[in-house]
Amino acid sequence: MSKVLHPTGDPTKMGLGKSIAVLTSGGDAQGMNAAVRATVRVGLYTGAKVYFVHEGYQGLVDGGENICSASWESVSMMLQLGGTVIGSARCKDFRTREGRMKAACNLVKLGITNLCVIGGDGSLTGANEFRTEWSGLLADLVRGGKISAEEAKKSSHLNIVGMVGSIDNDFCGTDMTIGTDSALHRIIEVVDAITTTAQSHQRTFILEVMGRHCGYLALVSALACGADWVFIPEMPPDEGWEDHLCRRLMAQRSRGSRLNVIIVAEGAISRDGKPITSDQIKKLVTDRLGFDTRTTVLGHVQRGGTPSAFDRILGSRMGVEAVMALLEATPDTPACVVSLSGNQAVRLPLMECVQVTKDVTAAMAQGKFEEAIKLRGRSFENNWNTYKLLAHINPPDVKSNINVAVMNIGAPCAGMNAAVRSAVKMGIIQGHSMLAVHDGFDGLAHGQIEPITWTSVSGWTGKGGSILGTKRTLPGKMMEEVSQNIAKYNIHALVIIGGFEAYVGGLELVQAREKYEEVCIPIVVIPATVSNNVPGSDFSIGADTALNTITATCDRIKQSAAGTKRRVFIVETMGGYCGYLATMAGLAAGADAAYIFEEKFNIRDLETNVQHLLEKMKTTVKRGLILRNENCNSNYTTDFIFNLYSEEGKGVFDCRKNVLGHMQQGGTPTPFDRNFATKMGAKSVLWLTEKLKECYRHGRIFANTPDSACVLGMKKRALTFQPLVDLKADTDFEHRIPKTEWWLKIRPIMKILAKYDIKLDTSEHANMEHVVNKTGSLRK
Repeated sequence: MSKVLHPTGDPTKMGLGKSIAVLTSGGDAQGMNAAVRATVRVGLYTGAKVYFVHEGYQGLVDGGENICSASWESVSMMLQLGGTVIGSARCKDFRTREGRMKAACNLVKLGITNLCVIGGDGSLTGANEFRTEWSGLLADLVRGGKISAEEAKKSSHLNIVGMVGSIDNDFCGTDMTIGTDSALHRIIEVVDAITTTAQSHQRTFILEVMGRHCGYLALVSALACGADWVFIPEMPPDEGWEDHLCRRLMAQRSRGSRLNVIIVAEGAISRDGKPITSDQIKKLVTDRLGFDTRTTVLGHVQRGGTPSAFDRILGSRMGVEAVMALLEATPDTPACVVSLSGNQAVRLPLMECVQVTKDVTAAMAQGKFEEAIKLRGRSFENNWNTYKLLAHINPPDVKSNINVAVMNIGAPCAGMNAAVRSAVKMGIIQGHSMLAVHDGFDGLAHGQIEPITWTSVSGWTGKGGSILGTKRTLPGKMMEEVSQNIAKYNIHALVIIGGFEAYVGGLELVQAREKYEEVCIPIVVIPATVSNNVPGSDFSIGADTALNTITATCDRIKQSAAGTKRRVFIVETMGGYCGYLATMAGLAAGADAAYIFEEKFNIRDLETNVQHLLEKMKTTVKRGLILRNENCNSNYTTDFIFNLYSEEGKGVFDCRKNVLGHMQQGGTPTPFDRNFATKMGAKSVLWLTEKLKECYRHGRIFANTPDSACVLGMKKRALTFQPLVDLKADTDFEHRIPKTEWWLKIRPIMKILAKYDIKLDTSEHANMEHVVNKTGSLRK
């Protein structure tokens, strides 16, 4: 992000006199509606006129009723719908100059010179071509008498901004495309369902997922479910893979596994470019091993269903950024695409991204598979490397004589078990002996420690809660017993997976190093808590699952008001003093307000919110949603806010309240939490292995430097290790939150999308970057 001042100080006047059209093109993707909604509402917020283009480029060519004015209410109740409400279509007409001329004429007649295109690389390339030949099209229209010279002058140049909507995540330059996360949700739901039946019968399941040219869905699904093998187009298996695959499946069965899972991308190929099909693999496994084998082809199920919380937030953030990019564009600005890098929105030149995407295809065609993986971006490469490490390497014969202990601290959350599994497997691969500590620091103090093996963690990835057991107890008062057991069980390094207690517990261990030499071992803390309040990381394992639970519940709650009308729901979320869940769920579910501790509010603010809802009930949208973080204010409780709204809304709306409680900590982990936990677990043990080498002196381990006890966190664009003691300065220990929280900058977006008259701070925004400088590596 770079600070660039906008040409106008008032964002609500940026769009005056301008018109924006939004269209969705190509294949549909969940989350497109969130992007359309945000584009429309932020466009109207800036004072611009906004138009829908129905049926994609076909609607642009046909004109007439296909291009119609969009209003605030017209995008209500769109967030939770899959597909695209304004329709999409493949369009042959737009590929011809004559078709593009008709489209240009339709836009000029309506005074539209800003076009927002949500689609794949084909749709975005078409948009860029349209923009490039715009002046020529206008000249031909003037010559043909279709438009006047005056109209041509008013519409002298066309601005294009793209957002990538594609479930395949096949567009280079962005970590995630709109729809990918939701498609992963569909795949993992099926894998979880298949796993239960496969274990009952000792079966091998082959699952074919979408991805004709890109193996992203297959790769991340394989990571998220701990598949035995994955076939992707970017990296065909080595010669003789048939023997290798059969050996792998046999080895898994001999270790006691009751099922095998193989995931195949529909575009999987062998080294000589021939397709590898699910039927071919089934025949191989059945003929050679005699295993009971079943094939499932997921097909269009992956495109369908309600969008995940992540896709709604991604679509909303991209929509805001796209409008800003359009309104700031000059005739010299290249067509750009709004992308995600880590947790940041960035703008990239559209054609640079398209070029790199084409380079991937070319590299694959030439057999340069390593290059293809690199061109896909660091996020893809990290996923591939983690998969290879966890799936393709057998435990070594030579042991390292190192014992690494793994423990869970704090409240349970979805994804903890995936992190434990990954850490254990990576430790065994490194030759270490792995120890499981049950019930947190209590277990460490009372000797609830036992060896944990490769087989004992199989199938843990998809399980919610904490199998090891977890407690909130801190080690400070039990340090004598803790240090004795570290010595007794000969523990050389410690992986602590948990929330704020894990961070504070880690700090207490570091402090105890002065008195207890046994605690002078490398320590790594992996943030895992629904509250997302661990200093040193933008994201915690478990928060994504909780966010999806809240969002899905809010969808159902809002739906229940559809018949009764004029109803406001007050929903209380978890999070301690951290307002992450309330804010992000507010954005994902389309809330009217979200009360959090970090943003102080008073009775006048509550009055303003009530007044806002009274006005809203006069429109066609007759329902409201208010989220309240559990600790946002000790006096303005959920009951107080419910009573206030009930009293003030008498005769206009009635109220209902829901306290979501511990359901937010439960459930099976989302694909993001499984994948994130898997990468974090693996990375933490690789880091500990290096630290152990550094700290090995005179025949023993001795670690007492600040950088030997770290939090592994996601910061902006990369996974980084930060010393626990360095993070103390950025920690509010009383309220158990970091002093700086990146997501607070997103709160104004939620308010603008709920039609509050606030000023969006546009002094800091995504500046144009170049693809070659990209180092994005978060999600997924």
